[in-house]
Amino acid sequence: MGESQIILFEYKEITELLIKRQGIHEGLWSITIQFGFQPANINVKMEEDESKEVLVPGVIIPLIKMGIQKHDRPNPFTVDAAEVNPSPKP
Repeated sequence: MGESQIILFEYKEITELLIKRQGIHEGLWSITIQFGFQPANINVKMEEDESKEVLVPGVIIPLIKMGIQKHDRPNPFTVDAAEVNPSPKP
């Protein structure tokens, strides 16, 4: 089996890729993430005896969807589509 690799991206890099993928040429955009919320009973190990597990109430927060959202004003997370994906010249 080959060596595993991890390739990480910054928020703005993902936003830029999605802007290009969608063919967007104008506006300020940032990444948006939709989370879920699911109550659940979870087995946890006791601090004083790691061989013992106890069922406790908890919450699972899954990442449901990722996308981009348009903004009226720049912020630390926005990407200007006109800069990263300019309209093609006629």
